Amino acid sequence: MLASLFVGIVAIEHIYILILEMFLWTTPRGLKAFGMTKEQALETKSLAANQGLYNGFLAAGLIWGLVHPDASIGRSIEIFFLICVIIAALYGGATAKKSILLVQGLPAVIALLFVLL
Repeated sequence: MLASLFVGIVAIEHIYILILEMFLWTTPRGLKAFGMTKEQALETKSLAANQGLYNGFLAAGLIWGLVHPDASIGRSIEIFFLICVIIAALYGGATAKKSILLVQGLPAVIALLFVLL
């Protein structure tokens, strides 16, 4: 049950990131979240939308794992997508913002540990 809860939290977080990157990138909330100026946001809006779409795919995969009718297959799906989130967090933390390691990586690591237990 805790595994499902944490996987769900990671999925919800990625849905929120999708919304930020695809729809709120140039708004005050998006500017603050990503530490950008309005000009930077306008120049990178299409790139952000693409990133948001990928975050949506991560969320969709995690949700798919949670609702899969065969629990063992669902668990494998969750493991795969949690590892994808962790890799993305490692790359984002190394290349964009260190806080990504905590904000995205840590919840995914915790969820993965619970799924593996």
